Amino acid sequence: MVKCQVVMDAMEKLAPRRLAETWDNPGLLVGSPGQEIHRILVCLDVRPEIAQRAVREKFDLIVAHHPLIFHPLKKIRTDLPEGRLLTVLLQGSVAVLAAHTNLDIAAGGVNDVLAERIGLDHLEPFKVTAQSELVKLAVYVPLKQAEAVRAAITAAGAGHIGRYSDCTFQVVGQGTFLPEEGTNPFIGEAGRLARVDEVRIETIFPVEREGRVLQAMKKAHPYEEPAYDLYSLRNPGREESLGRVGYLSAPLPVEDFAAEVRARIGADYVRLVRAGGRTVKKVALCSGSGAEFIDKAAILGCDAYVTGDVRYHDAQRAAALGMHVIDAGHFATEQIVVPVLARYLSEALAKVKGGVEVVADDQARDFFTLIT
Repeated sequence: MVKCQVVMDAMEKLAPRRLAETWDNPGLLVGSPGQEIHRILVCLDVRPEIAQRAVREKFDLIVAHHPLIFHPLKKIRTDLPEGRLLTVLLQGSVAVLAAHTNLDIAAGGVNDVLAERIGLDHLEPFKVTAQSELVKLAVYVPLKQAEAVRAAITAAGAGHIGRYSDCTFQVVGQGTFLPEEGTNPFIGEAGRLARVDEVRIETIFPVEREGRVLQAMKKAHPYEEPAYDLYSLRNPGREESLGRVGYLSAPLPVEDFAAEVRARIGADYVRLVRAGGRTVKKVALCSGSGAEFIDKAAILGCDAYVTGDVRYHDAQRAAALGMHVIDAGHFATEQIVVPVLARYLSEALAKVKGGVEVVADDQARDFFTLIT
């Protein structure tokens, strides 16, 4: 058992709410952060059958991709679908937590899972939504404790440059300090100047991780008052993006690529918009509903664009631009994240005292059925 807040913290680490689009509504939508959680059900949508299953099988929390409450509520009518659903959840004491566009954008989130499934490598941002501001930390540590401090700050999220982690720079020098009366110095004694061989550890991190990194540094540092500097940097930080652009290992005819997408994500069907005989090597994707970015994918020189919810005139536009489109469906391009998210939560919560069972919903099906 853990508090709901612990699950919220784990989700925040994977998909920070700051990444979400301004119109979105992620976070805890039903329940309390103090609620005790023994069992978690992970799903795409909070459908009536999901809510009923949660109550029947004694799940305390539903973690969903799509927010149950999207627009401000003006009334709760129990004779209408939304009101009935909320009644079931509240009467069954089932909390609901959603991670929507923040999980779409996050590294390791929906779009990265989709890109991996359909075989794309060398991923790049697609529709950039934000860019992190970088901060440099320089901290001074006695030689013997330097490795412990370095490990603590990198574990807290510092030191990532591209696909490299644990990036730091270290210089050995001599530090001096004079402990005043009433202090309890780790090295030296009050009233006498101390000279200590120290390491200056430098590293960088996104500004939003500042609190976490400094807390880890101070906890690992042996000094009563650690000496450190923070610098704002003009270096560009990580670009956050809806969707991804990537490359197939070898070009494919578009019909073969469409068949691969269908098979790899387990879709019942896909819809293909052919744009001539162009083979597919460079691919853009946006899980869920991304037809609004068709022009963006074409401008980037993509051979094909994988998304869902493509309308007739969207298809017409893509064909005119000479770019193939594969509409793999809103459901199929996002359902694939459910087992991945369940596995993440199971591993993250295994480190916390108290047993929590995490189950991935495998019963949901697409609302659409193809009749031929």
